[in-house]
Amino acid sequence: MADKRKYFGTDGIRGKVGEFPIKPDFVLKLGWAMGHVLAKEVTGGKVLIGKDTRISGYMFESALEAGLVAAGIDIELAGPMPTPAIAYLTRTLRARLGIVISASHNPYFDNGIKLFSREGFKLPDEVELAIESALDKEMTMVKSDSLGKANRVADAVGRYIEFCKSTIKNEVNLKGLKIVVDCANGATYHIAPAVFRELGAEVVELAVNPDGFNINAGCGATDLKMLTRIVLAEEADLGIAFDGDGDRVMMVDHKGEIVDGDELLFIITRQCHQRHPVIGVVGTAMSNLGLEIALKSMGIKFVRAQIGDRYVMMELKQLGWLLGGEGSGHIINLDKTTTGDGIVSALQVVQALFYNNKTLHELKLGMHKFPQVLINVPVKRKIDLFQEPKVKFALTSVEERLSGTGRVLLRASGTEPLIRIMVEGEDAMIIQAAAEELAEIVTKVSE
Repeated sequence: MADKRKYFGTDGIRGKVGEFPIKPDFVLKLGWAMGHVLAKEVTGGKVLIGKDTRISGYMFESALEAGLVAAGIDIELAGPMPTPAIAYLTRTLRARLGIVISASHNPYFDNGIKLFSREGFKLPDEVELAIESALDKEMTMVKSDSLGKANRVADAVGRYIEFCKSTIKNEVNLKGLKIVVDCANGATYHIAPAVFRELGAEVVELAVNPDGFNINAGCGATDLKMLTRIVLAEEADLGIAFDGDGDRVMMVDHKGEIVDGDELLFIITRQCHQRHPVIGVVGTAMSNLGLEIALKSMGIKFVRAQIGDRYVMMELKQLGWLLGGEGSGHIINLDKTTTGDGIVSALQVVQALFYNNKTLHELKLGMHKFPQVLINVPVKRKIDLFQEPKVKFALTSVEERLSGTGRVLLRASGTEPLIRIMVEGEDAMIIQAAAEELAEIVTKVSE
C-alpha cells in the first residue's frame, strides 16, 4: 500500500524547504486535509503539534495551525520537543493526532511532517491515503463560530522528563557516572541533560545551543567526532548522542569507541533477558550479523524487517515482540513507549551498566561485531538499481568474491536522494574494496 502514496514516505513527508511539497502553501492545505479527515473519522480531543529546532519550524507550525483551525480543529502547541515526546504526549493528553515538524537527522534546510495516531503509533497507511485524497479537494473553511482554537502546553517538558525517568527502576542511581550528552542542537537540548542530571550523573552538555541553523551540524548521532573528542578530553565514562528530533541514539565508550544501535540493542536485550526471557528481536536488512549471532546464542529469535523503524514496528506488532531497532540508533522498546525514543533507549543502557557494574565498553564486548562498510552515494536521477546491467554485474561479482563469508545490500534511501551501499564480512579490507567498487558503478549509472 505504501507505494500508492504520493507525498508520504517511510517517515512522513520530508524534503528541502522551499521545494514542493515542503512549502507553506502545501503545509497549510495539509493541515486542512488532516482536519478534514479527522472531522469525519475521529470525535473528541485536540491535535498536538511539536517541532524540532530548525528555523523553518516556526513557519510550518503557523501554516499547520491555520489549516487545522480552518477545518474546525482545536490545537495544542508543545513547541520544540523530541518526536517521541509528541508520541507520548499525544497519548497522555488524549489528543486526536500528534504532529511533529522535523526532518530528523537532516540539515537545517530540510524539514518534514511526521504524524502519530492517538495511540502514539505512526499513522496507518489508510489514514495517510485519506489525507492525500483530501489534498486533492478544494480547501473550504468551516463557519466562523466553528473555527478551532490554539493553546500552548505549558508543562510539556516537565511531563516528558518525568516519563523518561519512569522507564527505569527507581533504585537505579547514576551517581559517580560522568556522561557527555550531545543533543545535536536539536529537540532534546532542554530535556536530555536534565534527565541524566536528575538521576545523579555528572553531565557535560554538548550542542545544546540551537540557533535554527546548527541542528545536526558537526554534532549529534550522525557525526560523533566531537563527542568522541570531548569524552576523551573530559575522561568521561561515556558519551550519548541524539539526532535532531531525538528518536535516535548512539554512544561512545570511555575509550572513545563508537557503540552503535546494533550494539545498544544487544545490551538492552541481554539486560531484559536476564530478568524476563525475551522471545525475539526485530532488526533490519542492515543489522549487523554479529547481533543476530549473539542473540541466537542466548536462544533469542531474530527477524529482519525492511529498513526503516516503521517496518520494524510493523513486524514487532505482528509477532507480538517488544524489542527492535536499527544500527542507526532507532531502538524501539514497546514495553516502555510506542516509537523509537533516544532518551528512553539510552536510559535502558545506563540501567544495564548499573545492574552489571560494568563499563559500556565491557558490555558491548558481549557481541562480536562484523566489519561493515556503509557508503551513501548521492544520485542525480532516480534509478532502478536492479534493472541496470552494470550494477547487476558488479553486485554478482562482489557476492561471488565474498563466497558466503559476507553479504551485500543496495537500496535507495526513503528520505534522501541517495543510494545506500552496505557490505559486511569477516575481512575489513575486502569489504571496503567491494563497497568502493559498487559506489563507483552506482555513481556512473546515475549520471
